[in-house]
Amino acid sequence: METTIFVIIALIAGGGIGFGIAKYLEKNTASSLLKTAENEAKTILKDAKNEGENIKKDKILQAKEKFLELKAEHEQVILARDKKMAEAEKRTRDKESQISLELSKAKKAADENEKLLADYQTKLEKLEGQKEEVEKLRREQLDKLEQVAGLTTEEAKTQLISSMKEEAKASAMSYIQNTIEEAKMTAQQEAKKIIINTIQRVGTEEAIENCVSVFNIESDDVKGRIIGREGRNIRALEAATGVEIIVDDTPEAIILSCFDPIRREIARLSLHRLVTDGRIHPARIEEVVAKTQKQIEEEIIEVGKRTVIDLGIHGLHPELIKMVGRMKYRSSYGQNLLHHSREVARLCGLMAAELGLNVKLAKRAGLLHDIGKVPETESDLPHALLGMQLAEKFGEKAEVCNAIGAHHDEIEMTALISPIIQVCDAISGARPGARRQVLDSYIQRLKDLESIAYGFNGIKNAYAIQAGRELRVIVDCEKVSDEMAANLSFEISQKIQTEMTYPGQVKVTVIRETRSVNIAK
Repeated sequence: METTIFVIIALIAGGGIGFGIAKYLEKNTASSLLKTAENEAKTILKDAKNEGENIKKDKILQAKEKFLELKAEHEQVILARDKKMAEAEKRTRDKESQISLELSKAKKAADENEKLLADYQTKLEKLEGQKEEVEKLRREQLDKLEQVAGLTTEEAKTQLISSMKEEAKASAMSYIQNTIEEAKMTAQQEAKKIIINTIQRVGTEEAIENCVSVFNIESDDVKGRIIGREGRNIRALEAATGVEIIVDDTPEAIILSCFDPIRREIARLSLHRLVTDGRIHPARIEEVVAKTQKQIEEEIIEVGKRTVIDLGIHGLHPELIKMVGRMKYRSSYGQNLLHHSREVARLCGLMAAELGLNVKLAKRAGLLHDIGKVPETESDLPHALLGMQLAEKFGEKAEVCNAIGAHHDEIEMTALISPIIQVCDAISGARPGARRQVLDSYIQRLKDLESIAYGFNGIKNAYAIQAGRELRVIVDCEKVSDEMAANLSFEISQKIQTEMTYPGQVKVTVIRETRSVNIAK
C-alpha cells in the first residue's frame, strides 16, 4: 500500500517536472521565432524603401522625357501654323495684286464703252433725222400715186387683200380636193395593209372556257373517301367552295361544275391537296379551302404583275393589276378574258406603231379595255362605262379612259387611240374559234345560215363551217352558170348581212363543178 502511494506521488511529481520543462522550451522557441520575424520585417522594409526610391527616380526620368517630347511636338505645331499663316498671307497678297490689275482693266474697258456709247448716240440721232426725211419722201410719193391711180391707200390695200384671199382660197380648195381624192384611193388599201400585218405578227392560242372541270383520281376508291360517311365530306366541300361536285360512274374522274372559274379552281386545288394529304374530314376541308383561297388571291396578283411586265406597262395602280390578274379566271363568250386582253394590247401596240401614235398608251388602253367585266361588286352599268370609271378612279390618263369607255360606242371617241382599241377588240373576238356562244343559240345561228342559202334556186348543199365564219354553198351545175354563181355569192352575203346578227365576218363561198362519169364494163 505504501509502495503504491509512493509510485503515484512519483508519477505526479514527474508530470509536473515535465510540464515545466515543456513550458520553458516553448517560451524559448517563441522568443527565437519573434526575433527572426523582426529581423525579416526590417529586411523587407529596407528592400521596399530602396525599391521605392528606384521607382521614384524612374518616374521622374519618364516625366522629363514626356515633357521633352510634348515640347518638341508643340514647337512643330507652332512652326507648321506659322508656315500656313505665311502661305495664306502670300496668297492674299497675290489675290490683291490680281484684283488691282482686273480693276484697272475693268476701268479701262468702262471708259472705252462710254466712248462707244457716245459715238452710238451721235449716229442714232443722225439716223433719226434721215428716217424723218425718208418718211416725208414716202408720203409725197404715196400722194402722187393716189393722184395718178385715183384710189386712196386704204382702198388699194383692201383690193389687194381681197384678190389675194380669193386666189389663196381657190388654191386651198384645189389642194384639199386633190388630197381627199388621194386619201380615198389609198386609205382603204393602207388600212387593210396595217390590219393584215398586225394580225400576222400576233398569234395566240385560243383558250375556250367551260362550266365544268374534271378532277382525275388514281382509283375509284378515293371517291368513297371524298364522299365520306353519309356524304358529310362532299357536303362540307360543296358548302365551303360553292361548287357542285358530281361523283358518278365515270372511271377515275370527278366532275366539278360551277359558272365561276375562280370557285371551280379553288375546289379543284383543294381536292388535290386533300387527296394527296389523305386526311379528309369537314374540319380539314374548311382549313384547306381557306388556304387555297389565299393562294389563289396571291396568284391573281402575281399573274397581273407578270402580265404588265411582259407588255412593258409601268406605273399601273395595284388595284388595276389585281383586276388584270382576275381576268385569268373570267371568260367572254367562252374566250379567256386575260388572253383576249393581252392579244388586244399587242394588236394595239403594233397598230399604234404603224400609225406613229403612242405605243405604250395604246398597249395600256388595250389591256384595260375590259376591266369592267371583273369588278368585285356587281353594277348595272355597261362594262365599258364601268371600266372607264375604274380607270378614272385609279388615275389613268384621259386618252386611256376614253378608249375604254368608247370601245362599244357608249360614249363619243375623243382620243386617237380609241378607234384602234375598238378595231383590235373586234379582231381578237372575230378570230375563228376564239369565242363561243351558248350552244343552242350557236347551233341555231348555223342552221339559219344554211337556211338562207337553201332559199335560193339551184342549191344542192350548204354547209356552215369554221364556227359560222364561212358558208360553203354547192350549186347544181346544170341550173347555175359561172356568172350566176358569182351573182349568187353576192346575193347570199347581202341577205346574211341584212337578216342576221353575228360577230366578225361571214365568208360565202359558192362552188360549181362539172363531173362526167362513165362506167367501163
